[in-house]
Amino acid sequence: MHIRRNRSRSPNAPVEDTGARSYHERVSIYVSVPVADVERSTRFFTAIGWSVDERFSSEHGTGFVIADGQYLMVVEREFFAGMVKSGKTLGDPAKVALAAIAFDLPSREAVEELVARAAAAGATLDEPDDYGFMYQHGFDDPDGNHFEPMWADPSA
Repeated sequence: MHIRRNRSRSPNAPVEDTGARSYHERVSIYVSVPVADVERSTRFFTAIGWSVDERFSSEHGTGFVIADGQYLMVVEREFFAGMVKSGKTLGDPAKVALAAIAFDLPSREAVEELVARAAAAGATLDEPDDYGFMYQHGFDDPDGNHFEPMWADPSA
């Protein structure tokens, strides 16, 4: 396996072409998270401004478009357990940190606007992290799934 390192501090900076097969071409990401109440989660994520994607919605869950190529699906816990074929125990995101779902936004202000909508919809907020060249402000949804909207200065 050949991994190419982005030597810039900016996640949006071009990656040097080494001739190796690149996984930096545009790819989409689909994240599924377990929730106790699909209707409550649907209200929460629509309140923060994410659009329902009917293609990935059913009686077991709701799909959302975060941005072009970024998708989230909130899935009832029992259905989610059936999606994981490895036999692993399903963790409760209210009690165990399962993942930090990070995604970039176009500005620091966009991060704060999203976090304000999340707070108004019932999210639990972290303190923001300001690294100068990067700013992030995490929150937990009503089920405890952790999200990290962030912005990185493209000139850094």
